Amino acid sequence: MPGVFITFEGPEGAGKSTQTKLLQAALERAGYAVELTREPGGTPLGDVVRGALLNPDLEIAALPEFLLFSASRAQLTKDVIVPAIAGNRVVICDRFFDSSLAYQGYGRGLNLEFLREVTWEATGGLRPHVTILLDLEPKLGLQRAARVGAPDRLEQADLAFHQKVRAGFLELAQFEPERFLVVDATQDPQVIHEHILSAVTGSLSAMAT
Repeated sequence: MPGVFITFEGPEGAGKSTQTKLLQAALERAGYAVELTREPGGTPLGDVVRGALLNPDLEIAALPEFLLFSASRAQLTKDVIVPAIAGNRVVICDRFFDSSLAYQGYGRGLNLEFLREVTWEATGGLRPHVTILLDLEPKLGLQRAARVGAPDRLEQADLAFHQKVRAGFLELAQFEPERFLVVDATQDPQVIHEHILSAVTGSLSAMAT
């Protein structure tokens, strides 16, 4: 079957890392070749950028924040995602450009059309086939994240910022219902996984025909 690009999005503490790993394992058991990656990160450059972007001791303005995300995204797209898709693999990515639209656009207030134009150049117009949006009320998500470890730079932002981010994600999903699957992230992780797996395997079967 042709390569497929699946992304996971959502606010802090929604369980994206857990669900990407569960989906990877399930698809590999079913015989699919899977490439799991994340952003920012996924490449040597991306990992360096990730360290800066999440460093709670750094102050980064909205525009350079977005440009750093875009630099990491461009490298990841070129070095990892596009080759994996060309190799007929299922690519699962923990965050992609929808996060920039939600965080730097809706959250920070940068112009959405500008963000889309830069993203187009950074990714060559690459778009996910399926995007899983794990939706969660921000206060609960931040409480979950705090149980994992000390808050990173983005998690330290105030609740109003995270509420804007969540609203942004939901609005993006309304604009593209054919691409987004919105999942209630307050459910049991296994229930969430089974729901996602059912939807993804249905999409994969449709793409293979």
